[in-house]
Amino acid sequence: MVRTVTLSLLALLVPMLFAAQPANAAVGLHVSGTKIVEGNGSTFIMRGVSHAHAWYADKLNSAMAGIKSYGSNAVRVVLSGGRWGTNSASDVANVIAQCKANKMICVLEDHDTTGYGEDGAAYTLDQAANYWVGLKSVLAGQEDYVVINIGNEPIGNTNPGSWTSATTGAITKLRNAGLQHLIMVDAPNWGQDWTNTMRSNAATVFAADPQRNTVFSVHMYGVYDTAAEITGYVDASQSAGLPLVIGEFGFNHSDGNPDEDTIMATAVSRGIGYLGWSWSGNGGGVEYLDMVTGFNTASLTSWGDRIFNGANGIKATAKQAAIFGGGTGGDTTPPSTPGTPSAANITSSGATLSWSASTDTGGSGLAGYDVYRRQGTTDTLLAQTATNSTTLTGLTAATQYQVFVRARDGAGNLSGNSALATFTTTTGGGNGNGGCSATVTAQSQWSGGYVAEVKVTNTGTAAVSGWTVTFTLPSGHAVTGSWNATVTSSGQTVTAKNVSYNGSLGPNASTNFGFQASRPGGNTQVPATATCSAS
Repeated sequence: MVRTVTLSLLALLVPMLFAAQPANAAVGLHVSGTKIVEGNGSTFIMRGVSHAHAWYADKLNSAMAGIKSYGSNAVRVVLSGGRWGTNSASDVANVIAQCKANKMICVLEDHDTTGYGEDGAAYTLDQAANYWVGLKSVLAGQEDYVVINIGNEPIGNTNPGSWTSATTGAITKLRNAGLQHLIMVDAPNWGQDWTNTMRSNAATVFAADPQRNTVFSVHMYGVYDTAAEITGYVDASQSAGLPLVIGEFGFNHSDGNPDEDTIMATAVSRGIGYLGWSWSGNGGGVEYLDMVTGFNTASLTSWGDRIFNGANGIKATAKQAAIFGGGTGGDTTPPSTPGTPSAANITSSGATLSWSASTDTGGSGLAGYDVYRRQGTTDTLLAQTATNSTTLTGLTAATQYQVFVRARDGAGNLSGNSALATFTTTTGGGNGNGGCSATVTAQSQWSGGYVAEVKVTNTGTAAVSGWTVTFTLPSGHAVTGSWNATVTSSGQTVTAKNVSYNGSLGPNASTNFGFQASRPGGNTQVPATATCSAS
């Protein structure tokens, strides 16, 4: 009951406190009420992820490009001031340059403070403040592009009440040193603030910042496993007139199962930022939080697909900062949709794609194209190119690929997806220069069966004298007839070999065979892919 009265009074008094303050002398990114705005007054809502630069400095360039390719407008970069070595001023300057080159706002965080009070190796917030002051030479002048996240999860579960004075002291040290940036402060309790220490004392911390330019960051993991806990925390902060972001969250965690759907939906509906954890390189049992596998941009995990492509995800809700041309008054017109890609020079490990170029009328000009593979409901980035053609490499032999292309302009606007194109990589063949592909197409269907045609194409540079196609029938299906091929079955695996009159194929020549199959009533599946070998 006492807590309820205290929070109710806080909700009434904080807006009055804010109203009594002079207008913020805007220097780049700054707080305006519960919002973050840019120097020109455009609202900026963070949509991005974290990258563990302190441990994977060699991945910086590829990580930045990859994170941006999925639509992020911000990236939170892990730094260390000594606990894991020291990211030097020149290194941090390069990080900022990469953020700007990829048109993302740079949230720089010092990870040294993680779990202070419980982890004996953790640094204090005062030590973190000293690190930032030591970087003043590369931070000054970057207020439009950089947010200083003073210390990651700076207090564990031991003595979380010390958070208020420690955070106030660190902010004061930064301001006394002349750093004017938007400051982000993480909550105690390993960032999750389950004791509501930050929520109850944020007004005091905010008032201690002479620039009134501090945003509060809560990390939502296992503590936030219900919609009521998520919306309750966000609503309390906004009712009190306090700026808030969800500075970290995941779809699962060792301390429980956070409700990522509500986290993302609430952030979108309340107009606050979120930063997911994390791009790649997780260890210690939380490898499932990787968004891409092995820092490979083209290999999205289920978590990566969820946060980038899912409902209320980054692609659908991120708006590029105005400083880069994507905000109010900037270019918001997407390029036209590219033409359907066509495949040529198909081998067992690659193919050359080309398509009709997009046009851009928004003024920023075309920046390039992203080529994706579609597998079911998952889209995976295969390549990025500045022109309307590209050569794919590293593909899997005897595998069908469905691909589409999306254009992007200089302001980060994305076109619609091109129509899907399908090709199948070769097996390499047995004659040194031969190979073949096979594509299955349903010709007619009814409740208990279907007729399918298979197109076989010589994709090599020499003639072939025979071919063999293999495909797998869905469970419960059975071949009941075939033509233009000798077809045998072993369980659900079907093998089709040429007959006497259609085995010889010159380069790029094609032939067809067909089959009829039964299936359980109401089942609408047909074989999706086939592999081909030539002799």
